[in-house]
Amino acid sequence: MIHHQHPLTSSCLGTQRQLSSFHFGQPGSSAGKAYIQASLHADELPGMLTAWELKQALRALEEQGKIVGEIILVPQANPIGHAQSIQGYQMGRFDLASGQNFNRHYPQLTTAVYAAVKEQLGADAKANTRLIRAAIRQHLQQLAEPTELVSLRKNLMLLAADADIVLDLHCDCNAALHVYTGTPLWEQCEPLARYLQSHAQLLATESGDYPFDEACSQTWWELQALCRQDGLELPIEMACLSVTVELRGQHQVSQQLARQDAAAILDFLRFRGLIAADSLPAQPALPYPATPLAGSENLVAPHPGVVSFLVAPGHVVAAGQPVAEIIDPLQDKVSILSSAHGGMLYAHELHPYATAGMTVAKVATAQAFKSGKLLSA
Repeated sequence: MIHHQHPLTSSCLGTQRQLSSFHFGQPGSSAGKAYIQASLHADELPGMLTAWELKQALRALEEQGKIVGEIILVPQANPIGHAQSIQGYQMGRFDLASGQNFNRHYPQLTTAVYAAVKEQLGADAKANTRLIRAAIRQHLQQLAEPTELVSLRKNLMLLAADADIVLDLHCDCNAALHVYTGTPLWEQCEPLARYLQSHAQLLATESGDYPFDEACSQTWWELQALCRQDGLELPIEMACLSVTVELRGQHQVSQQLARQDAAAILDFLRFRGLIAADSLPAQPALPYPATPLAGSENLVAPHPGVVSFLVAPGHVVAAGQPVAEIIDPLQDKVSILSSAHGGMLYAHELHPYATAGMTVAKVATAQAFKSGKLLSA
């Protein structure tokens, strides 16, 4: 294991933060590269504990000579956010200096990369992949780092953007385990979802505002589209499987779950050939099929009140089935929330109080009915 430290642009006189990455295996291995990070939203800690379990396991596997690919692990992807502890409450979803979400506004790579590689692309898909990855790295290296936040984004992208597999470990408020990935990537992602026993698989080609996972993978299908638009029949691989893994809820932090999730990720890395294995464990059945992110239904409180949850995350609900009640104890008003379409109830709010217009629960449905930005703030 090699430990690298990446200094970030200093935001204040007398201070400087750094990003830590842990490297296993051989850089440039033909077996491929995986990048795994945790707690980009610094108030989401299940991934950090899972990353620690992964670190122990990867160190042992490396000593046994079983890591045949390259694996990079970043257990704390957001040292800026982890410094945002205010009066005992851990913040870390939004940068206090700019107000921006730590998981939005990553570099848009497609335009610059296409201009750099268009005249050099050919009939060899693997050669095209190497060419595109080199252009991605060159473009990222040239980006300025005027602020600490921009510096963080650049360093994370430089570690991840040329990987075959990118796993961004997050969690929701109170949720069953679920994943987000690009629609063109679902075939590659399905084994991971099965190993993780993911209860909802939410697919999109563009969710809005360039979150980290899409910044890593979206370039590949956008380059495909630009080639077709220009009449170029050239093979462009979906060379980066980038997945946001939501490891249940904020309070669901335990060694038992972390070990379980780390074991599932290691099984997937074995399946992909980055870790040597005599045999592969069978892939369990998927608890619920993949659905469009544009079909994620928000159940919204029509008025303020105490929330009584009637169904726990991880259960399939029918259309019209009561999921939660909003109770106004002053006006004696009770409203029942239910899904219009039915599907997998995969998350609900952690705190049982709702303001008017607040999303209380989310249901993965098969009907794509949304447009525009598909992610919350």
